[in-house]
Amino acid sequence: MAEVQLRFRDDAPVSDPALPLSSFGETSNAAAVRIEPGEDARALLPHLDRIRLVEVTFPAFTDGRGYSSARILREAGYTGELRAVGDVLVDQLGHMRRCGFDSFAPGQPLDADDARNALERWADVYQAAADGRAAIWQKRHG
Repeated sequence: MAEVQLRFRDDAPVSDPALPLSSFGETSNAAAVRIEPGEDARALLPHLDRIRLVEVTFPAFTDGRGYSSARILREAGYTGELRAVGDVLVDQLGHMRRCGFDSFAPGQPLDADDARNALERWADVYQAAADGRAAIWQKRHG
């Protein structure tokens, strides 16, 4: 598994291995789960109170299903670590953060300066999202 390169959380990292979603429901003490493309993140909704880490696999940068998984979990109230794993590219980081990802384990290491620039590129946003940033219209109209 790829090493975590970026993490935007203050709590201690989860050291438990992430179980596949297909095995997660069979255990009562698992704190980490992995979602593969095509799996339904809504299967985790009854268990959000005990999950500390959800890894979402991106097998290819063109596969956007993980963004939907992140939004589903964050909009349902999940507050644990949400990690993008796999083919994560620097130009996707800002969009992934907006969907709720707060840690990244890219398959290939990202340049630290490029990652910082990508995350700081847009000071203002136009839509509400899981990252809690106020949209421009909210700033203008209260």
